[in-house]
Amino acid sequence: MAKYKKPKHVAIAGNIGAGKTTLTELLSKHYKWIPQFEDVDNNPYLMDFYEDMPRWSFNLQIYFLNNRLNKLLEIQRGTETVIQDRTIYEDAHIFAPNLHDMGLMSKRDFDNYFQFFQTLESMVKPPDLLIYLKASVPTLVGQIQKR
Repeated sequence: MAKYKKPKHVAIAGNIGAGKTTLTELLSKHYKWIPQFEDVDNNPYLMDFYEDMPRWSFNLQIYFLNNRLNKLLEIQRGTETVIQDRTIYEDAHIFAPNLHDMGLMSKRDFDNYFQFFQTLESMVKPPDLLIYLKASVPTLVGQIQKR
């Protein structure tokens, strides 16, 4: 029988309103893991982004990438199991491409961002376990409206 290896990094991914924060809280309490939540309150680009998305989309994505990378490095240096609400992968594979596809981020900025992401990704370890939460659009909208 294979020996059970305790995960060091568990990550929760999914759309806004899918239940990432709730699941992170439940699993952290149950397994005594350290929860790590997305900090949207101290983001210096968020308000500017909503005022002028094409102007601030690249800056916002770089901020998220830098912030999440630092949290990832902190997890990898630590010794405890951490459960993370949101990852660097969603920004690079979902949010930034969507901004580009919607015309809110130029091709030049998107290519630069994605190449930078790939460089960073090659330098860090992925999570030991990644849980993806999927929900229907009506469920997502309902969850967001409850906030």
